[in-house]
Amino acid sequence: MKTYLQKRNSGDIFDVWDDFFKPMFYDEQIDGMRTDIKETADAYQLAIEMPGFQKDEIKVALENGYLTVSAEKAEKEENGKETSAKYLRRECRVSCQRSYYVGDDVQEENVKAKYENGMLTLVVPKVAPKKLAAKSIAIE
Repeated sequence: MKTYLQKRNSGDIFDVWDDFFKPMFYDEQIDGMRTDIKETADAYQLAIEMPGFQKDEIKVALENGYLTVSAEKAEKEENGKETSAKYLRRECRVSCQRSYYVGDDVQEENVKAKYENGMLTLVVPKVAPKKLAAKSIAIE
């Protein structure tokens, strides 16, 4: 999304100095991956924006209760094909990663993933919390 007016920060004295050097119109870069999390009766649905990536460039891993989504892509071009640009080599590398705590009881085979039109959708089932047995302590 493009921002056409400068964004003012928290009111720090140095923000005025930083804003002075920003152009009047700029494209705001978003840090991280935007995520919508929806709770249903039996699962959590995560909808993660990942435009520009292909399905094979995205990895989803579950380790120690954390669901980690990462993506990396690299583009290289030798002897530029564009006639308007005169370059010998062009490289671009983009990577991003984000982790979500889903609990230690979630199993990898129960998580469902689907990637379509720049949106990664993950369905993480809810796991019933373990009930601890009440233990009584004898009083002397």
